[in-house]
Amino acid sequence: MINIIIQLSKYIIIFLMAVYTFSCFSVFTRNYEDEEKRVLIRQDVLLFLLQFTAFGAMYLAADDMRILFLYAVLAVVMLAVILLYSLIYPNVSRLVVNNMCMLITAGMIMITRLSADNDSPYGTAIRQLVFVVIGVIFGLIVPVLIRKLTFLDQWTYIYAAVGGAALLAVTLFAPLSGGAQLGFEIFGINVQPSEFVKIIFVFFVASSLYHSTEFKNIVVTTAIAAAHVLILVLSTDLGAALIFFVVYLVMLYVATRQPLYALAGLLAGAGAAVAGYHLFSHIQVRVEAWQDPIGTYSGSGYQVAQSLFAIGSGGWFGTGLFQGQPETVPVVETDFIFSAITEEMGVIFSLCLILVCVSCYVMFLNIAMELRNRFYKYVALGLGTCYIFQVFLQIGGVTKFIPSTGMTLPFVSYGGSSMLSTMIMFGIIQGLYIVREDEEEELEQQKLAQKKLRQSRVRRERKSQDGLGRTAARKTPESGTRFEEVPRQRTQTEKRKRPKQRPRSK
Repeated sequence: MINIIIQLSKYIIIFLMAVYTFSCFSVFTRNYEDEEKRVLIRQDVLLFLLQFTAFGAMYLAADDMRILFLYAVLAVVMLAVILLYSLIYPNVSRLVVNNMCMLITAGMIMITRLSADNDSPYGTAIRQLVFVVIGVIFGLIVPVLIRKLTFLDQWTYIYAAVGGAALLAVTLFAPLSGGAQLGFEIFGINVQPSEFVKIIFVFFVASSLYHSTEFKNIVVTTAIAAAHVLILVLSTDLGAALIFFVVYLVMLYVATRQPLYALAGLLAGAGAAVAGYHLFSHIQVRVEAWQDPIGTYSGSGYQVAQSLFAIGSGGWFGTGLFQGQPETVPVVETDFIFSAITEEMGVIFSLCLILVCVSCYVMFLNIAMELRNRFYKYVALGLGTCYIFQVFLQIGGVTKFIPSTGMTLPFVSYGGSSMLSTMIMFGIIQGLYIVREDEEEELEQQKLAQKKLRQSRVRRERKSQDGLGRTAARKTPESGTRFEEVPRQRTQTEKRKRPKQRPRSK
């Protein structure tokens, strides 16, 4: 009976996720605010129904009360996120908030399922919940900072210095982990500075291009950006290096509208990729695993091959929660969580998850296009590109579309640095959305003031015309108004021409 319920639950989960995903894009077609609110409320209902169904199925499969505890805490946290954003920031983008909650929910469902088989059951899920709570706190603080701090575009070289120093510290002092230097362990928690430096890097590029797009400034900006990428390459953090490179190239092209810059960047990137392949054995191993994971199954291709087996065994509808074997994929909670989701929740669910990420990116671009301040416009574009390209790298590596880069799936994969940096990124986007709303209100006020000025001018003109009309009415009888008849005085000529009257005869 329990197996039947679990099998039914996966279809319910897929249906709820599909309806939610459809509503993500239907919001953009709503012309009225009331219709949009109804769609967003429907999304909230679908979110909590999906949580209830998934955690209920996992509880029936594992018969462990800790799953219900995790469900209760997650539901309370997600409800608090939705309510707090609505109360503190009435002008916030509710679609971005809902998508953020849905991605966190999908990640928590799979991390809870995977952590059941760990040496300390559900310890990973509990830590991830702590990361979510900390991230929410930062996510609620960041928007008001973006709105109040109007001098962020002045810190161009401070951003460059801080970001470069953090990456250089990792290269010089961080231990080697998985063939790359990624970060430090502080109080038992791995901190990966590149997750936060990519946000600082976006602010640096936006500030530099905002002040000048002259050739001299572009050369200096490109040199500093190249230094960031080179430091990441030396620490063999190739996924982050690729994100930095693509983000800079996109922002440079949008700011300058020069195809030659983009072409030169692509050629330079291709040359650097070839050089990196010949210089670093770590890259050669990943390319070898990407080219033939089955042929190198006993060595470098084992991880990618296991990921492909997991995706293939899940099919369209998945095996059901606790019915697959995603734990056989190495580092599945972080780098390969997408394959675990696909195995037990199905390809349809995974495709919907990708579309939810795409809808976030569409919203980021919408905000960037409507902002009037070019600095904020570049920041929104850079963060949006950073987010969607990281999604592409993670899913592309898991599905063998591109060589694996070891990137996490934002909000879904396990990791404190990834969760916190992504929450800050979304908080910045929310702050920019509020700035956009402020700009629209200011524009409306300007239009209203201009309208009142025009109306006052029209009233003054009408009053002056009415005054002239009344004056003309007193002088001419053609206006139809009453006037007093005044005897006309004869001129001297008329007096001379008028004949004298003869006296009457008596």
